Amino acid sequence: MINVLRTRNTRMARSGWQSRLAACGVLLSCVIAVGSAAAQSSPQPDWNPADMPSQKGRIFLVTGGTSGMGYEDAKTLAAAGAQVVIAARNPQRGQEAIDRIKQEVPKAQVQFESVDLSDLSSVRALGQRLGTTLPRLDGLINNAAIMAPPERGTSADGLEMQFATNYAGHFVLTAELLPLLRKSDSPRVVTLSSIAVHRGSINFDDLQFTQAYEPMLTYAQSKLACLMFAFELQRRSDAAGWGIQSLAAHPGVAVTELVARGPGLESEQGRQWSAMREHLQTATQGAVPTLYAATAPEAQGGAYYGPTGPNEMAGPLGLATVPPLASDAAAAARLWTITEEITGTRFPARGR
Repeated sequence: MINVLRTRNTRMARSGWQSRLAACGVLLSCVIAVGSAAAQSSPQPDWNPADMPSQKGRIFLVTGGTSGMGYEDAKTLAAAGAQVVIAARNPQRGQEAIDRIKQEVPKAQVQFESVDLSDLSSVRALGQRLGTTLPRLDGLINNAAIMAPPERGTSADGLEMQFATNYAGHFVLTAELLPLLRKSDSPRVVTLSSIAVHRGSINFDDLQFTQAYEPMLTYAQSKLACLMFAFELQRRSDAAGWGIQSLAAHPGVAVTELVARGPGLESEQGRQWSAMREHLQTATQGAVPTLYAATAPEAQGGAYYGPTGPNEMAGPLGLATVPPLASDAAAAARLWTITEEITGTRFPARGR
């Protein structure tokens, strides 16, 4: 995933990197207005994983946990004593991730489960397996994503690939795991968004971009849908008494495998990205908002966390700016209903 820039890198200002960042594609060109998250309590800006309380006895699932921020989430949670399930597509990469974690955390309780989020039958199969093997689930981190493949792809279910992987797959996974989450004393669902949402919209007339595919706008829509899902899940949990805290997070800007696997390092965006690599933060730093949302006792359901520097590309931890559409409860409910229809997945009715 896209991580955070170093907030105190004074060399960046002296060398003019801020102007170069501003020209570097959708994730670097988002001008973010002063936020609408003022009703939430801001976290301590210097919070880091060392402040995380013990997670001993808690069970987490992290999608996309074989690399990038998902890997850092899994490793850090395991180091804090949690039992961690890494869910991703490639079993070989999964075993490699587990081996690396156990090198650093010898007593880590970590396992791999295969899932293809773009294939809803695979998502449902994972939910069924975990329903028979786990006693409960305390935390679900909806982290996995693909970004801006040059050509429009179609999932096994006929959905545009970014919509399927980033959003619809996590929607169905959360529904499948809801019974396990409800067995926890304090369940949390953390869904990853992106600063790209500020250039996104929900194209209700063509959600799958069949008429005109634009890679980055399609990515922005998928991540806006993730943010709207996180907020709507909290509203529905409150209404139905599920007891779930639903939170959202974004990492700001950094380099992970997302660019190489999406637009590619030879693309214009990839070349700009590579030129700035030494100025970007690590996956460890980018994971901080997610880990805060997943574990901090003071983190609040319905909140959106991320860096607070210029354009939220970097900086201390804080409340992220919510774009107006993400706060539109009617639009979120509409998207939820449509997603239930196209995925064939139903959450329990409100009030039940």
